[in-house]
Amino acid sequence: MSVFAFLGLQLAFILGAQTQPNVVIIMTDDQGWGDFGHHGNPVLETPALDQLARQSARLAEFYVHPVCTPTRSALMTGRYPQRTRAFDTWVGRAMLDPAEVTIAELMREAGWATGIFGKWHLGDCYPMRAMDQGFDEALVIRGGGIGQPADPEGGEGKYTDPVLFHNGKRVDSKGYCTDVYFDAGIKWMRQQHAAKKPFFMYLPTNAPHGPFHDVPMDLYQKYLDKDLSPAFAQPDVGHALPEKFDRDRLARIFAMIENVDQNVAKLDAALNELGIAENTIVIFMDDNGPNTRRAVGGRLGMKALVFEGGVRSPLWMRWPAKLQAKDVVGTVGANIDVLPTILEACSIELEEDLTLDGRSLLPALSGSGSTESRKHPLVIQAHRGDVGVRYHNFLLRTDEWKMVNSSGFGRELASVDPDFKLFNMRTDTLELNDVAAEHPQVVAKLQKQYNAWFDDVSTTRPNNYSPPPIIIGHDASPEVTLTRQDWRKLSGAGWSKDSQGQWLVNVIHKGPYEVRIRLLQNTTAAAVALVCGETVQSGEVPVGGKEITLIVNQLQLGNQQLRCDVRSEDNTIGPYQIEIKRHPIK
Repeated sequence: MSVFAFLGLQLAFILGAQTQPNVVIIMTDDQGWGDFGHHGNPVLETPALDQLARQSARLAEFYVHPVCTPTRSALMTGRYPQRTRAFDTWVGRAMLDPAEVTIAELMREAGWATGIFGKWHLGDCYPMRAMDQGFDEALVIRGGGIGQPADPEGGEGKYTDPVLFHNGKRVDSKGYCTDVYFDAGIKWMRQQHAAKKPFFMYLPTNAPHGPFHDVPMDLYQKYLDKDLSPAFAQPDVGHALPEKFDRDRLARIFAMIENVDQNVAKLDAALNELGIAENTIVIFMDDNGPNTRRAVGGRLGMKALVFEGGVRSPLWMRWPAKLQAKDVVGTVGANIDVLPTILEACSIELEEDLTLDGRSLLPALSGSGSTESRKHPLVIQAHRGDVGVRYHNFLLRTDEWKMVNSSGFGRELASVDPDFKLFNMRTDTLELNDVAAEHPQVVAKLQKQYNAWFDDVSTTRPNNYSPPPIIIGHDASPEVTLTRQDWRKLSGAGWSKDSQGQWLVNVIHKGPYEVRIRLLQNTTAAAVALVCGETVQSGEVPVGGKEITLIVNQLQLGNQQLRCDVRSEDNTIGPYQIEIKRHPIK
């Protein structure tokens, strides 16, 4: 605990009142810049979020990564995702290295209670879970969203009555998922207030991320009955939107967003009721651009793209005790800056051996001074694949310039022949005019700066881009579920039904283990072979079966590659999930 935090806690104890600010971060999933009444959406109703915006210091230029995990990694660590091993969203690239220090760990060490309610997406297995990374209270979904291969059994695709994990234990909840997160968070917040303990609460929703089959039906009907075309209308700025759009899907997305807004209103009511709104920092942001092509204030792009529509997010910071509500211009911020901003606001000193890429935005937001310069210009890069690839799907941003190579998030490339585009963000905020040909010296300078950044982040640690292993047999997690979310591809397209994969594991207890192997579908008969290092255990799945349980007497200790081959007459594929329990569990 820092000296400042310790003295603050002592003063609060003496005076019988809390002096440290509480902190709440709300981050929605796949909500775009244009999905707010405050940003001019003429159809979507977001009164609570609009009020939050009006009451906040609003950073005019704030960037996130174009997809989920990289933004979450940057937010939690204040470091570029390429340093943290969590730089993609699936197949083993969405696990945060346990050596990384999270904001939850820093806040907890300084005396704050820490809680997460919603989507973690930085590792489902020990030691990468939220509860392993600094959160005292964790109520989370698995994987990157409901409706994905990490769904727990019986909870497949359930936004309503979702199956969640509370401090590592399965919970069959009741209600719509966003309601469940906020209700649990508010209850926990009340408990911390009653205990006179400052709290850090992280509310990352998985709404309005797809799939869209399960949404609040009353709100869905409300938007289905509306004319939604104005939500796509925008001035003719050269970035055409689709001539046709899916009304049903948009109605479902808007229903999910208004439901978030209703929960923000509920949170505000609780803060006011407890009398703590004045000294509670509430931060709102998105994780990336919108998940469909829709209006983003005239900007180009959507989720997965590094043009403005894919990477621009609100940053609203409400702190009535310290900040004035206003637009803050002239400072470019990003997700890596949130952690140092909160630390400064809470007077928490950074550990000497902890190196951040972000810098505090508090001077800019408060008007108290100038924000310090970065070591490198801001770089936002994210793409599929096992390693960082120079120039692949990135932007570099200075105060004046933005250089882009938009090679596509979903493409796995070994190397890239870049096609740099250059925009003057002081005169061309909508990226209408590529001026790379007119300013070759600027392109050369920014390319040199990008190369310095790439060389730096790619050499953070040995085996810089290798995913961290999942630990098998630890007392803190005697039961481990391996899913396609975290496996490494051997064949197929990652999550496809005919794909194969293996998990990188570290076995620290030799066993015995009870291993339940779940298949993706009923089989006509299949032979199953579990392979972990030198251990091979086989079995037969009967006709019509979807699972088999094996008793594995001993696993070789240390780092291993674990896979399961499911062989039928037609092909060999991987399992759906594997549940591993130390047997018997002592």
